[in-house]
Amino acid sequence: MPLEKESGFFFNVKYFEEKVQAGEWDEVEQYLSGFTKVDDNRYSMKIFFEIRKQKYLEALDRQEKAKAVEILVGDLKVFSTFNEELYKEITQLLTLTNFRENEQLSKYGDTKTARSIMLIELKKLIEANPLFRDKLILPTFKSSRLRTLINQSLNWQHQLCKNPRPNPDIKTLFTDHSCTSSNGPLAPTPVNLPISAVAKPAAYTSLGVGAHGPFPPAAAPANANALAGWMANVSASSSVQAAVVSASTIPVPQNQVSILKHPRTPPTTPGMVDYQNADHEQLMKRFRPGHSVEEVSYPSARQASWSLDDLPRMVAMTLHQGSSVISMDFHPSHHTLLLVGSVNGEITLWELSLRERLVSKPFKIWDMQSCSLPFQAAVVKDAPISVSRVTWSPDGNFVGVAFTKHLIHLYAYTGSNELAQRIEVDAHIGGVNDLAFAHPNKQLCIVTCGDDKLIKVWDLNGRRLFHFEGHAAPVYSICPHHKENIQFIFSTAIDGKIKAWLYDNMGSRVDYDAPGHWCTTMLYSADGSRLFSCGTSKDGESFLVEWNESEGAIRRTYNGFRKKSTGVVQFDTTQNRLLAAGEDGQIKFWDMDNINLLTSTDADGGLQGLPRLRFNKEGNILAVTTVDNGFKILANATGLRSLRTVETHTFEALRSPTESTAIKVSGPSTVSPINCKVERSSPVRPSPILNGVDPIGRSVEKPRTVEDVIDRTKPWQLSEILDPVQCRLVTMPGSTDSSSKVVRLLYTNSGVGILALGSNGIQKLWKWARNEQNPTGKATAGVVPQHWQPNNGVLMTNDISGVNLEEAVPCIALSKNDSYVMSACGGKVSLFNMMTFKVMTTFMPPPPASTFLAFHPKDNNIIAIGMEDSTIHIYNVRVDEVKSKLKGHQKRITGLAFSTHLNILVSSGADAQICVWSIDTWEKRKAIPIQLPAGKSPVGDTRVQFHSDQLRLLVAHETQLAIYDASKMDRIRQWVPQDALSAPISYSTYSCNSQLVYATFCDANVGVFDADTLRLRCRIAPSICLSPAALSGSQAVYPLVVAAHPLEPNQFAVGLTDGSVRVIEPTESEGKWGSSPPIDNGILNRTTSSSTTSNHTADQSQR
Repeated sequence: MPLEKESGFFFNVKYFEEKVQAGEWDEVEQYLSGFTKVDDNRYSMKIFFEIRKQKYLEALDRQEKAKAVEILVGDLKVFSTFNEELYKEITQLLTLTNFRENEQLSKYGDTKTARSIMLIELKKLIEANPLFRDKLILPTFKSSRLRTLINQSLNWQHQLCKNPRPNPDIKTLFTDHSCTSSNGPLAPTPVNLPISAVAKPAAYTSLGVGAHGPFPPAAAPANANALAGWMANVSASSSVQAAVVSASTIPVPQNQVSILKHPRTPPTTPGMVDYQNADHEQLMKRFRPGHSVEEVSYPSARQASWSLDDLPRMVAMTLHQGSSVISMDFHPSHHTLLLVGSVNGEITLWELSLRERLVSKPFKIWDMQSCSLPFQAAVVKDAPISVSRVTWSPDGNFVGVAFTKHLIHLYAYTGSNELAQRIEVDAHIGGVNDLAFAHPNKQLCIVTCGDDKLIKVWDLNGRRLFHFEGHAAPVYSICPHHKENIQFIFSTAIDGKIKAWLYDNMGSRVDYDAPGHWCTTMLYSADGSRLFSCGTSKDGESFLVEWNESEGAIRRTYNGFRKKSTGVVQFDTTQNRLLAAGEDGQIKFWDMDNINLLTSTDADGGLQGLPRLRFNKEGNILAVTTVDNGFKILANATGLRSLRTVETHTFEALRSPTESTAIKVSGPSTVSPINCKVERSSPVRPSPILNGVDPIGRSVEKPRTVEDVIDRTKPWQLSEILDPVQCRLVTMPGSTDSSSKVVRLLYTNSGVGILALGSNGIQKLWKWARNEQNPTGKATAGVVPQHWQPNNGVLMTNDISGVNLEEAVPCIALSKNDSYVMSACGGKVSLFNMMTFKVMTTFMPPPPASTFLAFHPKDNNIIAIGMEDSTIHIYNVRVDEVKSKLKGHQKRITGLAFSTHLNILVSSGADAQICVWSIDTWEKRKAIPIQLPAGKSPVGDTRVQFHSDQLRLLVAHETQLAIYDASKMDRIRQWVPQDALSAPISYSTYSCNSQLVYATFCDANVGVFDADTLRLRCRIAPSICLSPAALSGSQAVYPLVVAAHPLEPNQFAVGLTDGSVRVIEPTESEGKWGSSPPIDNGILNRTTSSSTTSNHTADQSQR
């Protein structure tokens, strides 16, 4: 049925049924593809899901596991984006001998019956799908309609001939018509089918071709472009804007070779025709919109249900910036790290969980001499320069700042209180109105637009790569995006024009009018499938709309704007479901699928008339600007937990008339406002610090915070948790087993469970249930979890045959989706199914025994395995083969850590050595010994873990904690046991946001350190980790391992030598573990005698 499929005009249900009943799945999907794609709407998604699921089940039923895996990865993986739990459950079916063992599939009969049942469901979905509307009944045709269409087609083909002949000879319809070469080009004439082809030939007028001159070939190759849908609607009379592009260092992929706009009918002038070939048509189909308005419930692929309580509407705090806030952006992975740009040109980095300014950067021209003369003149005579946009790069490693005059600044973000100057560019004449990051050809670049009507693209060294010209008015905003591997940029100007550009020299691909015909901003939903814009007209009328990308038309316009505005309304999107805009001193919320206003809030008053707002990437925290030169932080219940609002007291007596800059902290009714002086700081290069002491004696200026006010009234004191009432803790039920120590401990990646490996080789799993007491279902110290086991009571037991457990070195690793856990305890490595606890496979039998396991970050089939004999095996599970064997250590491997940013694997061993290996070639790049305190021999386990920035490396040994710059393997911080924490270190780990380091000690103490400085914030006494029986017992009990919650930075768990596991959190009122010590407290001024101090200082000084 190729004609039906290609035309998309009539869907033959009977033919579709026949193919489904026959199990011809490729033909079924090909036929469907002529009418819909998997992501067109939820009806379509459900149709494709049911077909692919049936295909998968049939492969399992035939015991064709390899084919089932192929379907799972190739066909069903696309649905994991929408419902990861469902995808996990489907994956688990591979582990069953008969998938009917799954309760939900227990009634699955034979294949024929299953197909019939599925067909009933499919027909219902097809009938309800709006894309099939009016296509299920064969329409009536006018007489001779087919002949008319054929004549039109032939005329079109004839117009495209390079050398058209006056009277073409048409002999067949099975190939496209093309005139043979002649002595010269002649004017084309109308084409009619010969009598032999059609019984009643009739002349058909030539379409839009002038009577004189040759018809030229296509102006450019017909090829892919992500804006195909928009271009299809551009009228024939639209002008083609020329683009001026500088020589680019980024080669444009072949599939981005641009084409001219595609009118739906041939233009009336030569030179504007571009034949859309089959490749182009196929490409246009790939760029249909992700979700339709007309959708029904699709429970297996919808997001989790939500309520108004999920909206971030509760005021958590109010912070005073000191100048009117213009732009804000949250860090892409540190969800409480907020970047703020102000009207006075200052940018500030706030850690909201601490209510601290980490960095303040007043506006400063870095190099006036390199700036243009117009800018130098503007600086002298014009108004002060303010920020127009601040934004993080997608990886969170860079900060981009645009200013209202000419300049952009790029900073490298290297730590919680460090923004390093990278480049300053005199980018535009006049104001730089917007700045964004993009990835053309997988190279991170900066895109800017300005008052000079231009859009420019820069590399990270400040070199201009592209220069787009075509707007007739100043460019107001830009929105870089990509569809699959096609990169493009939307831009809007203050005349209301929307244009779109590929990274080439062919000009704008789109020329549309934005609603309101004035200033408009465009944003995509988080998953990139839906496009929205929000703007205001010169008359003050505001518009929030969703666009249909396939047609370049407005899909829906949202209601709810009530009064005319004197400025431009700002908006943001989050979670692929919510829109928010600031208007009339309020924040207004919409469900993306409903045009009516969902709700609004004034955030207890004090907002700007047109407040600017920004969601964090999780959508649980919202920053919004206030009239008094500050901003409020709103949150839902989850956001509040991450912020941990601290109850403080007023310090009115500390105010001084000279304190011109203040931080105002307020929150719910329990929090009172505080004012104090803020001293701005500039970052310095990290120097080697021992126990927080700078051996060179540099003065590091730290921004003052609310905590500093308290410091002035009394000396800073180390926070000490001495009594269980000072924190929240819960002991895992059934975990105490004195015969088996907890030797390895992990949280599940989803944060709902804890997995412990005992020295006896048995693993235990605890899970938290979602209920009224624990609405998130995540691990918490406030609720006792369930010791989870399958119904058959099977245990996850490692192979320990012939193993001396006293000498065995246990190891464990968990897959990213929590489906599998891999572990060993002196014997073979076992791969367990986390749902059934069954052993999927075993590998790497000793000798030598495996001592450390780590999944490759980009491929779960590749595992790095540290061995007892000091080698590292790079093992491919799928083919059961060791791909590489790395040699560089002298003793067993005790730690492995991957950095995708640096493309390296770092290993550590019991020889106190650290080795760096290339992930690409597996060659050794470097090997260094850790710097041990004087008199200490290089024995004991050394462990390594990367900071979330993938640059800094935490190295832990019983004698020390150290931070290394992994790009050079230079040590920049070190802490050695001392004072109340003088026992050897048993284990350590970063918190989930890499702001803290948790370390356990062999005397049962726990230390909580600031991750950037390794200064001790809090000591948790043995009375917290140990039970009363363990405290009073004769045998020493202490934590062997510590694990950090993957989502809650202040929650950790410890596994003890008596077999017990405890989860520990601060109290709700405190919300965090102590505070960062100021520079001048006694601990930091203490000098420590150590050979490593002087040696390391000398090394650093020489550089």
